Amino acid sequence: VQLQASGGGLVQAGGSLRLSCVASGTSFSVSIMGWFRQAPGKQRELVATITGGGSGNYADSVKGRFTISRDNAKRTVYLQMNNLKPEDTAVYYCNARPPYRGDWFADWGQGTLVTVSS
Repeated sequence: VQLQASGGGLVQAGGSLRLSCVASGTSFSVSIMGWFRQAPGKQRELVATITGGGSGNYADSVKGRFTISRDNAKRTVYLQMNNLKPEDTAVYYCNARPPYRGDWFADWGQGTLVTVSS
């Protein structure tokens, strides 16, 4: 699988960013897609997931601020991030979990850095 995340950048607190991730080499339309993030010195954490049918789930820390969506024709998953906070600063990664796998792929790609200034 190849996962190419993009869209990160530097934004002030309260601002917005939209991340994109193109996935290839997997059965995208039937895969659960997820966004994760890893802040400096912390473990990677799950931010949001979306099923092939478009049902999303979110970590409590981002509920009401982040929205995950997908375009199966473009093999792309998005993360709209609004009302960003300094604690959202992290490298954001996407990953896929096809129905024939019990876990996310081991190759996380390079991620995209989001920096939120106070």
